[in-house]
Amino acid sequence: MATQAYIFDAVRTPRSKGKPDGSLHEVKSIELGAGLLRELQKRYDLDTSYVDDVMLGCTGPIKEQGGDIAKSIVQFAGWDESVAGVQMDRFCASGLEAVNSAAQNIMSGWNQLIVAGGVESMSRVPMGAAGASMMFDPEFVMTQRTPPQGIGADLIATLGGWSRNDVDNYALLSQKRAAYARDNGYFDSSVVPVRDANGLMILAKDDFIRSDATLEGLTSLKPSFKKIGELGMDATLLSKYPHVERINHVHTPGNSSGIVDGASAVLIGSEQAGKDLGLYPRARIVAGAVTSTEPSIMLIGPAPAAEKCLKIAGLRKEDIDLWEINEAFASVALRYMRELGISEEVTNVNGGAIAMGHPLGATGGMLVSTVLDELERRELKRAMISLCVGGGMGISTIIERL
Repeated sequence: MATQAYIFDAVRTPRSKGKPDGSLHEVKSIELGAGLLRELQKRYDLDTSYVDDVMLGCTGPIKEQGGDIAKSIVQFAGWDESVAGVQMDRFCASGLEAVNSAAQNIMSGWNQLIVAGGVESMSRVPMGAAGASMMFDPEFVMTQRTPPQGIGADLIATLGGWSRNDVDNYALLSQKRAAYARDNGYFDSSVVPVRDANGLMILAKDDFIRSDATLEGLTSLKPSFKKIGELGMDATLLSKYPHVERINHVHTPGNSSGIVDGASAVLIGSEQAGKDLGLYPRARIVAGAVTSTEPSIMLIGPAPAAEKCLKIAGLRKEDIDLWEINEAFASVALRYMRELGISEEVTNVNGGAIAMGHPLGATGGMLVSTVLDELERRELKRAMISLCVGGGMGISTIIERL
């Protein structure tokens, strides 16, 4: 029987606006990550020489985030020189890919203890700064018919019949839930405050959430992708969906995921690691899955990945208590719930990326901490975590509270 992969802890930084005027702009990416490693070491008096590897997602691996940032973070945190590090990139799924890969390593017996998660300073290394054929090569974009993701999100809404009012109402729910969870301390055990070199507080809690959000305010925002659609991107996507007369552009900054800075770290290990270090598992990783779907619309992979994950685990939808879907766009979450036949009552119960933001490579690890805390708070058993991914991919992971 394969070794079980246990989650001993899952922590994250607060999230803040990923622009030069954001609270975390002054903090280097390596410090965002190193702060979490130091916190894990402090919490458990951790002998860091026992850690085999640190696997971190990062979608902008250039400039200060380049050169295998995971290894840089390990060294900057002052961990033992025997600890390795690797940067991973599966677009928005990078953080959860790191978690799944770490679990596979533990279950194979090749490693005993790994830190997995991600880091993304979107204020210091802007989204898309690393370049990519999928986004910037005209030949690729035209021959593969891959417009910006927002065009795909608007097409998903069009195909699904979700109006501007529908997506705005979903966004408002995300804001209200996230504000309530933050203000009532639901995130406190996992969120590690960010301090400067002198120990002074920079940010203690998520400050991207708009607790004052209203439907009227959301309705007043202009569509983000209508203009670029009119310049030819709509036609590019509609050439693959000729039965659609036109794309209804419903997504705005208010019902799409926010650009933020942040980092996550999940401590994953074997039963033997727990015994050796006196660590008590909070959960186990049951299964993980990746898949890919139609790449032009790009964002429909989460539900198929969740269904694949259930099959691998030998479970049914009824065996899952909470569902966590990354809110890249409101239509992504709405489609996920419709395809899986699940409700808002069990999905993103503490809000999501529309309210709190999506620090790309770090988000997958953040979702682990959020849903694990909520499983414990509600004394429930299992949760499914899913993200849409560029190129039509999807990723999912099932965790089980112990």
